[in-house]
Amino acid sequence: MYLNPARFTLLALALLPGALLQAQRLPTNARPEHYTLALTPDLKAATFTGTETIDLTLDSPSTIITLNAAEIQFVSVMSGAQTAQVSLDTAKEQATFTFPQPLSGKVTLAISYTGILNDKLRGFYLSKTKARNYAVTQFEPTDARRAFPSFDEPAYKATYDIALTVDAGDTVISNSNQIADTPAGPGKHTLKFATTPKMSTYLVAFQVGDFKCTSGKSDGVPIRACATPDKVELTKFAVESAKYILHYYDTYFGIKYPMPKLDMIAIPDFEAGAMENFGCITYRETDLLVDAKTASTSARKRVALVVAHEMAHQWFGDMVTMQWWDNLWLNEGFATWMETKPLAQWHPEWNVTQDNAQELDATLNYDSGKTTRTIRAEADTPAQINEEFDGIAYGKGGAVLGMVENYLGEETFRQGVHNYLAAHLYANATAEDFWSAQTSTSHQPVDKIMESFVTQPGVPLLTFGDGVAGRIPVAQSRFFLAGNGNGSGASGNVPEQSWTLPVCIKTAAAPICRVLTPADSTLPVPMDVKLPVFYANAGAQGYYRTQYTAKQLAAITTSVETALAPMERINLLGDRWALTRAGQAQVGDLLSLILAVKQDSNANVIESALQKTNSILWQIATADDHARLESSLHTAFTPIYASLGKPAKNDTPDKQELRASLFRLLGGAKDPAVLAEAHTVADTIYTPGSKANTTLDPAFQNAAIAVAATNGDAALYDKVLAASKTVPNPEQQTQALFTLSAFESPALVTRTLDYTVSGAVRNQDSWILLSNLLNNPDTRIQTWDYIRQNWDKVRAQFTTNSGVRVVAATGSFCTEKQREEVSTFFAAHPVDASERTLAKSINSINDCIQFRTAQQPSLHQWLSTQPN
Repeated sequence: MYLNPARFTLLALALLPGALLQAQRLPTNARPEHYTLALTPDLKAATFTGTETIDLTLDSPSTIITLNAAEIQFVSVMSGAQTAQVSLDTAKEQATFTFPQPLSGKVTLAISYTGILNDKLRGFYLSKTKARNYAVTQFEPTDARRAFPSFDEPAYKATYDIALTVDAGDTVISNSNQIADTPAGPGKHTLKFATTPKMSTYLVAFQVGDFKCTSGKSDGVPIRACATPDKVELTKFAVESAKYILHYYDTYFGIKYPMPKLDMIAIPDFEAGAMENFGCITYRETDLLVDAKTASTSARKRVALVVAHEMAHQWFGDMVTMQWWDNLWLNEGFATWMETKPLAQWHPEWNVTQDNAQELDATLNYDSGKTTRTIRAEADTPAQINEEFDGIAYGKGGAVLGMVENYLGEETFRQGVHNYLAAHLYANATAEDFWSAQTSTSHQPVDKIMESFVTQPGVPLLTFGDGVAGRIPVAQSRFFLAGNGNGSGASGNVPEQSWTLPVCIKTAAAPICRVLTPADSTLPVPMDVKLPVFYANAGAQGYYRTQYTAKQLAAITTSVETALAPMERINLLGDRWALTRAGQAQVGDLLSLILAVKQDSNANVIESALQKTNSILWQIATADDHARLESSLHTAFTPIYASLGKPAKNDTPDKQELRASLFRLLGGAKDPAVLAEAHTVADTIYTPGSKANTTLDPAFQNAAIAVAATNGDAALYDKVLAASKTVPNPEQQTQALFTLSAFESPALVTRTLDYTVSGAVRNQDSWILLSNLLNNPDTRIQTWDYIRQNWDKVRAQFTTNSGVRVVAATGSFCTEKQREEVSTFFAAHPVDASERTLAKSINSINDCIQFRTAQQPSLHQWLSTQPN
């Protein structure tokens, strides 16, 4: 399942109602082997009927069989001539069938039932457009039980025969290929699908509606991208992406794509980014549909990235599935690591390795708080399982895999992946299975490295000394983003931690990688190896922070643009920012480093630097210092922006993104010329019938819209609001919707808030508007007051997943008063399963308060040295 990349700077998904905390694992006496499902949805009444048979094996004779069921009404349950009594445990989401006589060995259950097409974006649910309703599915992690009674745990793999009876004008897309289409009474027909391979319940899928598709083929596999009829023209780029990616994965894994076809379907109402249902991948519209002729590089890259992520799951997650949800990172971490590999080869100009460096920096920050978890963590209830879908499973899991690959070498690691998959085809596996395969293949201590990171929380900090006679002193400790000045980051009750990890030292030739163990206090560096500078994270793949001596850091900073690659510059900026947050470096030194890279031609490097300056502006600076810092940044970057010139047809994607980043910076500094141009561009784009050039530089136009909205009036707001309701392109429509949250006029903020809770905004999107407004320092207080005063309306917009994200957004506050308000309000108005997220938000507020207090003097001193 793909979640928004910005997802993890603050958010942890803790999703399901408190009542479900009582849910438990199923008994182990019964093992399903095959399901036959026949469902008939009624899209108008939002209900469905179902019949199913489950072929299973009992390990010992029993009169009782227990499986999962939720929001299901049973009509009958039989096995042979015996009829079962059904008892329901709603809290456990379980149904128990009790038969008069014991059953044994091979058993077939015949079940008739009814269910609801809910509006909660989970299970078998209703999705709506202005034209009609659709019936669609989202079963991960524990919602197949809402569509059919089942053994809804990943280890209970089985095969499936699926058939749906639907309106004659509708089609059905499911996991396998359609094998029959027969009349089923007046105005109905039944579509039947081929038997699936063995798979877990959460990967079953069936989508009902009038979907239209674009087709292609790769390595002999038919590929389709499907959408509602009005949007089918926007599916072409997804097909082109999938064609390239499928061939790449076939080659990389050395195991052919396992299904007879690959379908990708854009769903109008869909909460996650995408879901890897075996052979039937579902997407949020904005993550599959794009006009390649007019979209920005970032928009096209995002679609290709999400397609690559979900397609990686077809091998790693679908074909080979984690044994239980505590090893979710085996699915999501791997897909996160894998998703950029085909893109780097397909479109090298997209610079995805630099994107990876930025993602790694964000993940390290996420994992450096006082509230974090181990990669493998206990998960027994649905609420705990949903909490696993966070920045640790995705970001840290993927980053640790990337670090190990960098240490072993790409081909050795690839062979280990192949061996792991080949050993567990259509079965389940554990973390130990994976790292044992890598250890056996490479003959390196991968098991010790991975166990070190999987079983303990947090981020290593490597503190280096000046080298003597070919050895560099190094000490390990756990790094906390906000600490007490010595890196411990807590009140003294956190146990000491150390890791077994590969450290790769940059040289004039190939990096030198050494495994650092808890017993090591130095790193050996051959005397005859030339080091341009001592830099201990070559390739920016290591999952650790670094602290250099003053001498080492000075050498790095002096030659930062020549000695380090772009991803290493991003890594250096991230490390220095993190150490500044922790009180182990001064913000003035960080700002000097940022100015040292201001001429960098790589958009990702500049974007990474400007993210730090934005945080300094809003978390540290007083009103006077805020104005002075903006002025300094304006002076430093205006000539660089001017040197880029106006958008031109031959601009590289990197130049386009760099121009857009600097335009936003200068717009934030209220540059009059930039503000005027932004208003002209935005007004033209949002004026119906205008002849705006929407193909020359979409990145620049997006930046102009953002700057104009921040300073916009009611007239522009009305135009953006109208576009959010009428523009047919999902990317442009969603951009217009989210642009509403950029307007800062109090009256317009109120209009946005009222609109958000009116029911007119899809509940998959309403939380994003609220979070955007909470994250903006200029709209934060007004939004927080509104949420508290209108809590019933706000809460009514929450889906199963989204309430906790609003709780997470309150972590952007930075005062004692607001901390107490957040704590008190959510104590009185608890959001389902948000305990860990609320604790993380409170810690974030405390960290910001500490950061501001510690670094304001350094900022003030640095500003005093800058020209007026």
